[in-house]
Amino acid sequence: MDNPAPGPIVSAMNRDSDILITGGGLNGPVLALALARAGFTVTLIDAAPPEADASAAASRAYAIAAGSRRMLARLGLWAALAPDAQEMAEIKVTDGRAGEGPARGMLHFDSAEIENGPMGHMVEDRHLRAALAEALGAAEGVTLKAPVRVVAQEAGPGGVTVTLDSGERLTGLLLAGCDGRQSGTATRAGIRRAGHGYGQSAITCTVAHELPHKGVAHQFFMPGGPLAILPLKGNRSSVVWSERTERAEKIVAGPDEAFLAALRPAFGNFLGQIRLEGARGLHPLGLSLAERFVAARVALVGDAAHGLHPVAGQGLNAGLRDVAALAQVLGEARRRGEDVGTGPVLERYARWRRFDTATLAATTDFTTRLFSNDNPLLRLARDAGMGAINAVAPLRRAMIREAAGLTGELPELMR
Repeated sequence: MDNPAPGPIVSAMNRDSDILITGGGLNGPVLALALARAGFTVTLIDAAPPEADASAAASRAYAIAAGSRRMLARLGLWAALAPDAQEMAEIKVTDGRAGEGPARGMLHFDSAEIENGPMGHMVEDRHLRAALAEALGAAEGVTLKAPVRVVAQEAGPGGVTVTLDSGERLTGLLLAGCDGRQSGTATRAGIRRAGHGYGQSAITCTVAHELPHKGVAHQFFMPGGPLAILPLKGNRSSVVWSERTERAEKIVAGPDEAFLAALRPAFGNFLGQIRLEGARGLHPLGLSLAERFVAARVALVGDAAHGLHPVAGQGLNAGLRDVAALAQVLGEARRRGEDVGTGPVLERYARWRRFDTATLAATTDFTTRLFSNDNPLLRLARDAGMGAINAVAPLRRAMIREAAGLTGELPELMR
């Protein structure tokens, strides 16, 4: 990594916080809590007001893998989330066509096959944000600045300075960018992005249904894109329905009954009658990777570093691994007496996360391209492949552990 150009000299006496974080979505607040737990002072800068409840997020829920659940427990968040979290006991993955039901070839993941408990839990966005807001309010060493935007940043040998749209300037040793795929932190640091769109958008919503889901998550690979039906508390499920963007926009724009009329043939009747509960969201889908995860006094986390297709449900989990890895690297560097914002320290974080992220990006990209079509030969090969994998117990269990976030070099917070 290049040495920073001459810039602000930031001493312990005049810096506002050890670490500055941009982005108050999900990864930013979790990173603030993890760093505060490690003894750092943190300033979290968010463009949205603290009480904001974005309608785009209100329709969403997240699959929290077992490794991520451990981390949230270590940070004191899981006790607040557990009453509203729905265990995922099983995951069933199959090809499908609207109105035809699942194909014969199927991957079936059962939490009972691993020793670590359920593969994951489903947690609604509203519950996760509420728990984070409460924890941030009680955390020592965390300062929240909102609603304000960073308009400039400058890195130097001794630290980094950001300028807010209010005119205020803040200083620290490191700037962590948790500000999403359109990361201003990355752009101002000169970090370019590579990627492409899929011509798909994800429709997100919550439905109530007559029959119990029994904690089973379903993923149907439809010709227009994958349809995930994910269990929530009660007789309710979170739907993530990927469709060609033009069709998705028309579906979302219609009234509720027209929306349900489009969803029902794809959803099927295995849970009885369904009805819409709450808002609908629409999210364009693509692959977006930062060419570097770090720059002078800058580290990127979550979607700011890697935006993935939701086909594997690992977007938030990958971001939380970034959080856990960065917090560990910075904590270890501080104990050794190092300046936590310097190149050698940040490269340890980048090396740790680069391979895991590249592998996950390649896997989700390949899966999306392979399954988002109705080619009969590919469909036959896919079904045969899933059936063959499902029949090999050691391979199936390895994939269950991967889905649970229990493989690879786990950061301390996830062990």
